[in-house]
Amino acid sequence: MRTLLFAAGTLVLLSGCASFLPRADPNQAWIDLAPGDNDSLHALQVDERDWADTRYFEVQPGNHELTVRYQFAVMPSNIGPVDEPLWRDCQLNLSYKHFTAGQRYQLQAGSIGFRPWIKLYDQQQKLIGQGEPAGCQRT
Repeated sequence: MRTLLFAAGTLVLLSGCASFLPRADPNQAWIDLAPGDNDSLHALQVDERDWADTRYFEVQPGNHELTVRYQFAVMPSNIGPVDEPLWRDCQLNLSYKHFTAGQRYQLQAGSIGFRPWIKLYDQQQKLIGQGEPAGCQRT
């Protein structure tokens, strides 16, 4: 029994460690991802190169294109006589020319019906950029 409790405690501890984000590099710009409720938003690429950690972006100052994967449900009230939500899996691109070292940004994603959107905010929550869908599919 003690072994089982120890193993369970170790699993809980390890799962908590996996969720910690690395410390932000003050020489780069940090971009947090903020999906809506019941949605998922994952970092995919920076400047068409794969990004290793799906939880955030960290980029050199300057101009960059970010690609994210956004998964969301379209609720039945928006699509007629369907009982279950329809899930969408989309890629969205956002370009921004003025990423600044030491600054934190936030990418927020959402949808209106079947159409996803993505917006970039600075540290003062000022809207500074908007992206475009690069393609979606039903899941």
